[in-house]
Amino acid sequence: MERIAGLYKALSEPARLHILALLVRHGELCVCDVEAALDATQSKTSRHLRYLAAAGLVQDRRDGVRVLYRIPEEADRDVTRILDGFAPFAADASRYRADDERLRAWRVRRALSGADAPVPLG
Repeated sequence: MERIAGLYKALSEPARLHILALLVRHGELCVCDVEAALDATQSKTSRHLRYLAAAGLVQDRRDGVRVLYRIPEEADRDVTRILDGFAPFAADASRYRADDERLRAWRVRRALSGADAPVPLG
């Protein structure tokens, strides 16, 4: 029962739900992508991602200096059931339109500037 409570506790923060939805819709993302999409600080974004990873809801991998996050390919039964139940909500593009627009704008700015750090949105 503690395991299930821990999973739902990890999902009790709206920013973490936004992160999961981003990963469901866009696949693997680096911290800077998530940071830009949420319009959040790098430290706050990393903290949420670490919390989700500790719960088993996301996986990470290193690619040079970047850490990339994704939905786990193989997860335990409880995580799989929760993520399967969340997928229809994550697929609702209208619910997460602002996140997607910020991510798209960030990727354009990054491509144009060649920079790897988020450019302020304001």
